[in-house]
Formats: sequence, structure tokens, C-alpha cells
Amino acid sequence: MRRTIGLNSALLLGISFLAVPGFADDKKKDPDAIGDRDVGKGVNFYSIEKEIGLGKQLAQEVERQAKIIDDPVIAEYVNRVGQNLVRNSDAKVPFTIKVIDAEDVNAFALPGGFFFVYSGLILKADTEAELAGVMAHEIAHVAARHGTRQATRGQLAQLATIPLIFMGGWTGYGIRQAASILVPVGFLQFSREFEGEADMLGLQYMYKTGYDPGAFVDFFEKIESLEKKKPGTLSKVFSTHPPTDARIIKAQQNIQQLLKERPEYVVTTSEFNDVKARLMAFHNRRKVDSKDLNRPQLKKAPGSGSSADDKDSKSGDDDRPTLKRRPDGGSNPN
Repeated sequence: MRRTIGLNSALLLGISFLAVPGFADDKKKDPDAIGDRDVGKGVNFYSIEKEIGLGKQLAQEVERQAKIIDDPVIAEYVNRVGQNLVRNSDAKVPFTIKVIDAEDVNAFALPGGFFFVYSGLILKADTEAELAGVMAHEIAHVAARHGTRQATRGQLAQLATIPLIFMGGWTGYGIRQAASILVPVGFLQFSREFEGEADMLGLQYMYKTGYDPGAFVDFFEKIESLEKKKPGTLSKVFSTHPPTDARIIKAQQNIQQLLKERPEYVVTTSEFNDVKARLMAFHNRRKVDSKDLNRPQLKKAPGSGSSADDKDSKSGDDDRPTLKRRPDGGSNPN
């Protein structure tokens, strides 16, 4: 006698009638199928429209709390890099990408395609491909709808939903909870399964965009080494979900098994170097301004000093050699 499973029971068991085990997994591992597959399939209580609406509300709250860099050169460049990756991904929502002025090595994407990159991440990356690798990973979380799927799992398990409060955490600095929004903890904390899937999909997205996928591994090896040498250097996003050795090894296996080697890849661009130098100058100028504000100001009394002293001082300044900085700022932007 054939047993049948009711629709509600199937949903509770996490069974999708539209995804045949094995077949769906094979398509997820095929970069040639990008855009012609639904990597976000799975039990989800949130429609795409509801997911976008929620993400928009959260993004507005982020922008009220964080300082967004409005420099047109920096903002346009980061947005362009991100949008190129989005076009070569499985994402079915439009993306809004902005840069947060903070030195944390961090980036995060909210449900619905609202994506924030920290300036500290750009400064820590040595190449555009390294930056693209981190961005591709976050785009994969959105494409696979990990936030709302994780929250749905929590609801199915009858876990309590909690408001997200201003307390730090996955986003590095935290998001203050708007009074009208209750966010399940699952929106911002992903299982190892979802993190592994985002690694796999992100590698495919950067590969299809033309970047060297090995840069993804290079970057996470670098920050892992940095964190071991100086614990607490990185933002909480990486301490909560560290790039473990096993995860790095898995990424290397995915590159070898899923991605056909190409004769050439994009590693970096002059634009990346220019934007990084611009950010460095911006951060350094801000530090100097901050020190000047804290320094006691001395006011010279009228008539103090002699005109001769002033003249000698001026002539001394005129005798100093004038140093002209190279166009690149005189230092290697990397």
C-alpha cells in the first residue's frame, strides 16, 4: 500500500515537491546554470515582496545609525563592482549597495538586496578580486534567501522571535530596532550549511564575473592569520563565523572541482587602487582633524612677538624645500 504525505506534513519535514534531491544540488554546482536555477528554494514563510519590504525597513534604520560615505567616486565604484556580481548571480531582487564609513573589516547584506560594505574591508583587501569575493559571498546569502529561510526554520521549531536591538553582533556595529519591526534572530545568523552554500555560490558568481576565485581563499587565509596574531582585530562578523581551515579547504575543493580553469582572470584594477588611496587619504585626514579638535588651542596676545621674528619665521619657511608628492600619494596603495 502506497503511503502519501499531506502538503502540511511535507512542509514541516522541509520537503519541496518542486526540487528533486540530487538534481537541484547538481544545478547549484553548475556555474553555467547561473540565472536558470532557483537556489532560494525551500520552506519559506516570507514572500519575495515581504522580504524586500522588511529589508528596506532595516536598511533605513542602518542608514540612520551609520555614517554612509557619499563621496561619488567611492560610492559609484563599489556599487559598480557589486552590481556586476549581481548580474552574474542567481539573485531575483534588485540590489542597493552603499559604503559605511567604519574601519571594521566587514560587509553584510539584509534580506531583499540591501547591501552595505565597510570602508575597512576595502582598505584591508589587497586586490579588487579579494573585495569581490567577500561581496559575492554576501550576494549569495541574498540570492539563496538564507535570512528568511533561516527565520522560517526557527518558527517551525517554535523558537521565539526577538527584536534586533542595538548591541553589536553579526553586522559589526548592530542595528537599533525600529519599534514596528520584530526580526527573528535567524535573519542575521546563518547555519554552517548556509555559510557553506554561500561560499560555493559566491565562488561561482565571482568566477562568472571574470575574477580569480583563488582571491576568495587568499583573503580569508589572510584575515584568519591576522586574527590569530592579534585577536579582536576583526569585526564580530568574522569572530562569529570564522573562516575555519575546513571551510577554506572546502572552498579550494569547489574551485578545483566546479570551476574550469581559464587562461586569465581579473585580479585587480587601477580603479581599485585609486579608490583605496582615496579612502586612505580620507581616513588619515579624519584622524588628523580629530587630533586637532582635541588639542588645546593657544591664542597669541596682541603685540606679542616682534615683526622681525615674524619676518625671520616667514623667510625660514620660504627657504624650506618644497616636496611634490607622486600622483599615487608616494606609497603603494596596497
